[in-house]
Amino acid sequence: MCGIVGYIGDKQAAPILLEGLAKLEYRGYDSAGLAVRDGDHAVEIVKAKGKLIGLAEKTNDGEAMIGNCGIGHTRWATHGEPSETNSHPHCSDDGNVVAVHNGIIENYQELKDKLTKKGYEFYSDTDTEVAVKLIDYYYKKYEHTPVDAINHAMIRIRGSYALAVLFKDYAEEIYVARKDSPMILAVEEGASYLASDVPAILKYSRNVYYIGNMELGRLRAGEITFYNLDGDEIQKECKTIEWDAEAAEKAGYEHFMMKEIHEQPKAVADTIASVVKDGRIDLSEVGLSEDEIKDIEAINIVACGSAWHVGMVAQYVIEDIARIPVRVELASEFRYRNPILNPKALVIVISQSGETADSLAALREAKAQGIKTMGIVNVVGSSIAREADSVFYTLAGPEIAVATTKAYSTQLIAAYCLAIQFALVRGQIEEEKYTALIAEMQKLPDKISKIIEDKERIQWFASKQVNTRDVFFVGRGIDYAISLEGSLKLKEISYIHSEAYAAGELKHGTISLIEEGTLVIGVLTQKELYEKTISNMVECKSRGAYLAGVTTYGNYNMEDSAEFVTYIPKTDEHFAASLAVIPLQFLSYYVSVAKGLDVDKPRNLAKSVTVE
Repeated sequence: MCGIVGYIGDKQAAPILLEGLAKLEYRGYDSAGLAVRDGDHAVEIVKAKGKLIGLAEKTNDGEAMIGNCGIGHTRWATHGEPSETNSHPHCSDDGNVVAVHNGIIENYQELKDKLTKKGYEFYSDTDTEVAVKLIDYYYKKYEHTPVDAINHAMIRIRGSYALAVLFKDYAEEIYVARKDSPMILAVEEGASYLASDVPAILKYSRNVYYIGNMELGRLRAGEITFYNLDGDEIQKECKTIEWDAEAAEKAGYEHFMMKEIHEQPKAVADTIASVVKDGRIDLSEVGLSEDEIKDIEAINIVACGSAWHVGMVAQYVIEDIARIPVRVELASEFRYRNPILNPKALVIVISQSGETADSLAALREAKAQGIKTMGIVNVVGSSIAREADSVFYTLAGPEIAVATTKAYSTQLIAAYCLAIQFALVRGQIEEEKYTALIAEMQKLPDKISKIIEDKERIQWFASKQVNTRDVFFVGRGIDYAISLEGSLKLKEISYIHSEAYAAGELKHGTISLIEEGTLVIGVLTQKELYEKTISNMVECKSRGAYLAGVTTYGNYNMEDSAEFVTYIPKTDEHFAASLAVIPLQFLSYYVSVAKGLDVDKPRNLAKSVTVE
């Protein structure tokens, strides 16, 4: 949610800032703004409601704003409606402090009341304006020193934030601060950059610094200094981003989502290769030893959205292969229910960005109870990656579309690898089964490629569903977990009402919703459950439903019951989600395109949910 960029160097800042904000459009936003200064001249602020093109037009693509130092922002409304007034940057009454902010300030009303009594006036409905004026208050109280002003404000603010701040008296500097909202910094060729996510600055530098929680930074041209909350200077290690700039571009595809669907074979192969060495799984770089695996008595998987659906698949696979009890929980519920955790449990937190607010809070809750934690994340150096006891990095590369595809697929691979290795170490499978599972897993990229090559059949089917109002996805076991992801994909980018149900539960109420023409999509990859799920689907058909199905090659008798069937290659049934999800991704994509919707940036959604 929201995007921040900043630049200071010897070039004009505004065009660079606009370009950076364009790279962050996928995060979701409703307004945008820039603040640029030219030496000792006053900061110029330009804002626009709506898409970034409005801000570009106002500033002549940035050429109308002169200055080599600036900050920019795309806003997702939290406090205050989307408007030019509420958009960032915000400034203090006398223009002394200008800032942009990601996150939510929970005690903003309390702080606003205090500042009002001190004579401050407020022009917007945002919590960000409160933070700006609080910094201004402490700046004037504590001898006009930016670091002291910001750290005093940080102590008073409750909530999450990433702040980029300009001070009138410090013309060649940008100050930053962070708590629970992502921010990265970079220095390259005499210039300094800041952003809330990697793609914004990837064109200029792949060597970045991750500012820690409750830390501050000062950017000068070609120089960054870091401070702790006491104002003491601290040292930070530079990290290299392995993605290249082209990886965050569309590369000729109409949409990022289609590009990322096609990138799944490589992403899956890369993730497998990162831990499979000479036909065996090696978790040493993940940070999990065999002794630790043997000591684990239970697993809690905590995640949100599609990552939670990965957890649902993982539950079936880990319990069946490794025989360890697994509980899958929504991160937003986990943190508030005062969870009872086995002292010898492993809490696995799954998050593409590594910054998901609820998942990060769940991780900290587990650590506070002394429970061993693992992060399955895609972004190196992210908060979950830094704070978890061990980290399994998925090698999906940058994922720009809001609807996840390749990140989901690589998270599945992480779950499979953990299940297989846990099973071997704990004596639940023999060497022969171990090597067979790994060999079959290594075939998944080629099998995914074969499904992608046959996408035209799904495109034809999707074109017939443009006017569909209600869709039900059904399956049993792993197929139910796949159905959850298929349903979410369809609803989030096509805006069609869609639900997923365990097929056996249809008769317990849901079947009353079936009427003439209702689309019911069955996922049938589990041999022992195939006939039972077919029976559930036929019951729906007898009440007027239109049936479609996803199943493995060989189950051709399904065409006797369903009007449309798409097939996936055979694989070990534990890995079925990796194949069955691909047609469902294409279905949601093509329906959205046929409806003329914004596939990559669906309404009301953001790529990374960094606030509650």
